[in-house]
Amino acid sequence: MIQRRTLLKTGAAAALGAPALSGLAQQAVTLKFHTFMSPASNVWLTMHKPWMDKVEKESGGRIKFEAYPAMQLGGTPVQLYDQAKDGVVDVVWTLPGNTAGRFPRIEVFELPFMMSNAEATSKAYWEYVQTVAPDEFKDTQVIALQVHGPGVIHTVAKPVKSIADMRGLKIRAPTRQVTKLMGILGAIPVGMPLPSIPDALSKGTIEGCVIPWEVVPAVKVNELTKFHAEFDPAGGSLYTTTFVMAMNKAKYNSLAPDLKKVIDNNSGMATSAWLGKTQQGNDGIGRKSASDRGNSIYTVNPVEAQEFRRKSRTVEVEWVEDMNKKGFDGKKLLDTARSLIEKHTKTTKT
Repeated sequence: MIQRRTLLKTGAAAALGAPALSGLAQQAVTLKFHTFMSPASNVWLTMHKPWMDKVEKESGGRIKFEAYPAMQLGGTPVQLYDQAKDGVVDVVWTLPGNTAGRFPRIEVFELPFMMSNAEATSKAYWEYVQTVAPDEFKDTQVIALQVHGPGVIHTVAKPVKSIADMRGLKIRAPTRQVTKLMGILGAIPVGMPLPSIPDALSKGTIEGCVIPWEVVPAVKVNELTKFHAEFDPAGGSLYTTTFVMAMNKAKYNSLAPDLKKVIDNNSGMATSAWLGKTQQGNDGIGRKSASDRGNSIYTVNPVEAQEFRRKSRTVEVEWVEDMNKKGFDGKKLLDTARSLIEKHTKTTKT
């Protein structure tokens, strides 16, 4: 009888204890992080991994990440945002511009000669979305919004020193607005995701590409091109590209309150600024990878840079008109983005 009572007590204790143990188990979570960037890229090693490590540490190990660079979970870079939206994965880092025209209001930051530096422009991008385009990424929980450093022109067979040198060159561009810019400058624009660049250059499908310095080694552009044309930052950057780090909404909402707070503490303007600053901070490594091979690096002179600026103004005018047709006030959006960039540039130490 005593033995039976003991067993009953033990069984009751186990039954009562089960919900508590189950509750503890539910408070820990594993998140799948997916991106197109290579595991050897600066973005992966100095931005994505440190961000995940920080979240894991601040959660006391209750948030864990399964990290998948280089589209290891399948699909294409174009599908990344929807993978987060639909819950195929939990967190992504991607280009909104991969899906041309889907996020039209943020394209303002990709217009020619808009950005100052990546840290300040990333802060402006975050504030802009919160204030004038809060529904742009409404299908996900946005963690960070950032841009990369100044865009650079990289070519295989001939240097670009003026607009005339762009004529007829097949140039890869990352987004709708940058593709349009290449066309207006006289090149033959070819749109394709970043991972496709090495194959396209080696096969001659393209004769050059526009990317920032930091990503050059990751896609072997230092090996596959010989000429690089950059612009003096004092006169503005030729272009930049917008990025979004986004989380599946349902997954975010399912987190315990204290784990939500960990994600919140690693989201927002400060995280956006850190990502932008870190990415541009790697430009020097990429530039050195080209100069170490003896490649030609040319800084477009101020007179020619002004000509690039004058010619590219068409992209800006057409974007404003396009926004007006979509029911937005294009000029107001452009003015807001400009004033935010100016505001954050003044307060950001470079």
